[in-house]
Amino acid sequence: MDSLIAAAARALVAGDALGALKRVALRDDPPALALRGIAMAQLGEHPRARELLKRAARRFGAHEELARARCVVAEAEVALAMRDLRGSPGTLAAASASLEARGDHANALQARLIAVRRLLLLGRLQEAAAELDRLDTRGGLPPALLAVAELATAELAWRSLHTAPAQAALARAHAAAERAGVPALQAEVAEARAALERPAARRLLHAGQEQPQRLAEVEALLASGALVVDACRRGLQAGSTWLPLARRPLLFALARALAEAWPGDADRNALIAHAFRTRRPDETHRARLRVEIGRLRALAAPLARIEATDRGFALVPRTDEEESDAVVVVVLVPPLDGDRASLLALLADGAAWSTSALALALGASQRTVQRALVELEAAGRVRAIGRARAQRWLAPPLAGFTTNLLLRAALPLT
Repeated sequence: MDSLIAAAARALVAGDALGALKRVALRDDPPALALRGIAMAQLGEHPRARELLKRAARRFGAHEELARARCVVAEAEVALAMRDLRGSPGTLAAASASLEARGDHANALQARLIAVRRLLLLGRLQEAAAELDRLDTRGGLPPALLAVAELATAELAWRSLHTAPAQAALARAHAAAERAGVPALQAEVAEARAALERPAARRLLHAGQEQPQRLAEVEALLASGALVVDACRRGLQAGSTWLPLARRPLLFALARALAEAWPGDADRNALIAHAFRTRRPDETHRARLRVEIGRLRALAAPLARIEATDRGFALVPRTDEEESDAVVVVVLVPPLDGDRASLLALLADGAAWSTSALALALGASQRTVQRALVELEAAGRVRAIGRARAQRWLAPPLAGFTTNLLLRAALPLT
């Protein structure tokens, strides 16, 4: 390694991308191309960075497998920053194995952390937790890499609604980022700590009022024993019992309408209008309502009873015979109202997402996501940058709220 390449590498480690470019900007050899790609990535020029890293990987010879694997890892990190999740996890895993076999344990760990962060973006929390458990972050790690590992640990904790471990991991990430002295990493840790303190949901109160809820308050609410109708994750929860209804949107709509009417009952016509989207119910709608209420009654039996009344139906939470206090019903809703809420929640993280990445994260087809994006663009709620395969989508962040902390799995678009 010549002196300019070594100096550029040291500048990149310190976060000085411009200083690195001054040393290698006019060079076209593979190591210089790789360093230029990493520098452009640090400056936010991700498409150019990806192009340079691909060129470097192709031009490293067959005897330079270590350098080629490092380029693959760097390109995967750029793809993650671009929210392009189409790449094969197997390619990254092979690069990680190659780095590990050649003694480059730090970059091998970096590759595995990229895989973990990809799983977190896709809402595959169990797989992400299994990958994190297999990582060895004890001793010998550069502070910057340790900070990234702690950030991933914190995100897994808060997406799993464990705020105390998340705060502890963020404290460790902050200390490691301070030791690393990289401004971009310090800013990422600071934003994560601020996000944990912002409201993550809203609790509906009577008379149309609502109350913002921080993630710690949501965690306490779910542990309180109340019957929570959770519109963030589309399900019902009481204590440790969780009833997912994300794949049963009609039943969830009925459960939410009944919960909003609690402790009273919900009118039959109001339930039909809410669940079936019609204002002129007839006998067929009433018959269908009885069928769907029967299905919901059977599914929700461990958590609540659904009783018929003169005007409609009422939700009655089940109480523990050993507890004297009555169980309350709480409705928890996302910061964003209306259709496409889960799509907007992903876009509001400030990153530019590709259509394919949004489809993967939401568990929907690309065509469905494209139609939703066109509607949101017409309404002025999202905007596109770039064209064709380079097109990305952005949405302005929702002031004062963290929109994606409770988005722990793929949710339907409507």
